[in-house]
Amino acid sequence: MTVITWILLAYFLLMTGIGIYSFFRVKSISDYYISGKQGNLWQITGTLFATIIGGSAILGTVELSQKAGWAAVWFLTSASAGLFVLAIIAPKVSRLGHYTLPEMIRNFYGRRAERTAAFMIPFAWLGIIAVQIIAGAKVLSGLGIMSYSGSAWLCGVVFTLYTLLGGQKSILKSDFVQALIILAGVVVLFVLRRKACAGDNFPQLSPSTLFNEDFSAMDLFFLLVTYSVTFVVGPDIYSRIFCARDGKVARKSVILTALLIIPVAYMLTFLGITAGNDIPPANENGFILPGTSFLPPWALGLLVAALLSAVMSSADTTLLTSSLILAELVTGNLDKKESFNTTRVIIPVMGCLSILIALKVTSILNAFLISLSFFSGAFIIPVIAGIAGWKVNRHLAYAAIITGGITTLAGKIVSNTVPGNGGNLLILLGFGLNAFLLLIPFTQKSKKKIPST
Repeated sequence: MTVITWILLAYFLLMTGIGIYSFFRVKSISDYYISGKQGNLWQITGTLFATIIGGSAILGTVELSQKAGWAAVWFLTSASAGLFVLAIIAPKVSRLGHYTLPEMIRNFYGRRAERTAAFMIPFAWLGIIAVQIIAGAKVLSGLGIMSYSGSAWLCGVVFTLYTLLGGQKSILKSDFVQALIILAGVVVLFVLRRKACAGDNFPQLSPSTLFNEDFSAMDLFFLLVTYSVTFVVGPDIYSRIFCARDGKVARKSVILTALLIIPVAYMLTFLGITAGNDIPPANENGFILPGTSFLPPWALGLLVAALLSAVMSSADTTLLTSSLILAELVTGNLDKKESFNTTRVIIPVMGCLSILIALKVTSILNAFLISLSFFSGAFIIPVIAGIAGWKVNRHLAYAAIITGGITTLAGKIVSNTVPGNGGNLLILLGFGLNAFLLLIPFTQKSKKKIPST
């Protein structure tokens, strides 16, 4: 076997081993759902970083940089901006949260809003899980190791297996390891690439390169509205915070993660810009491994392990979060033993559905942003209103969630298929309708302040 094959084999065995080890460490429902709420600074930082710097983020940045140049750096720096905002409310999120975001929504708006959220979030997050599988499959198939379909099944089965075995215990351990692999892979590739292209003529980062005809200030605005805000309110991000030992750990972890993401955004954009002629035009998956023809086998193996780590770490978090939300919808209470068993049934079902979606859809960035648009239009304003304790119309919260999500989703689809600003206007309309339904008075009794407990 080649060096790359050995590295990949070791990687998959390590992840499976962590799952098996964690299986025997799970002693309670809390251990499986939130790792006993004992996550320390490094564990929470590692799992946040690994979750955010997923396959869609890495490959999406590289893909965008080949089209928009240095303007692609906004993709991940906007995520960092969202995290800095989240740091302000992270202690309160840690205190108010239990296992899932819909549980928080129930405390704010009642059962009907909770059920609406519990149905809509897994629907949107299926696309996010599938995007990670797409990225992993393109990495392996781009190397010629396996076919695209075989790669999709391998990636999907491995992360589904270790998530099923150890739950959050497994995820915190595996994500910390994968965060280190991601950082090592990106930094090594960046350093080697800088040396390889020394003297080459490529655009340097400057204020004038941050916007161009392929990425305007308006594009940045809608990226902040539909993407950045999902790091202020997001079931996957909140599920990490719920695992933190206390509010101080949660806030410090969020800030540290936000700081780490900024240099990574620069390095990934640089790699995409300088890939240039090293991408084989006949290989549709070539952009996955940009400009790697100069790498020694060990470095290429490390890069592939880093990309797969990014894929797995995002996929496992979204898979467990979605499964917990569905289990809560089915059983009504995650503290029941029945819910624990139901979760372990739903995890493989969600994993298989995501694999099937990945076999049919192969566009990474668009699929990722479409799923996030649906979520942001539905939940950002209601959750922020709940955390802030604003006076709202609790009776129409579920209608605000549905209307905002569907309208924003329609806007994103239109913006991807129809020239002009019609899609962007629909996105703004989605947020506007969400806020309007949530904030208009219904009766004096219903227009009450949400307790800030």
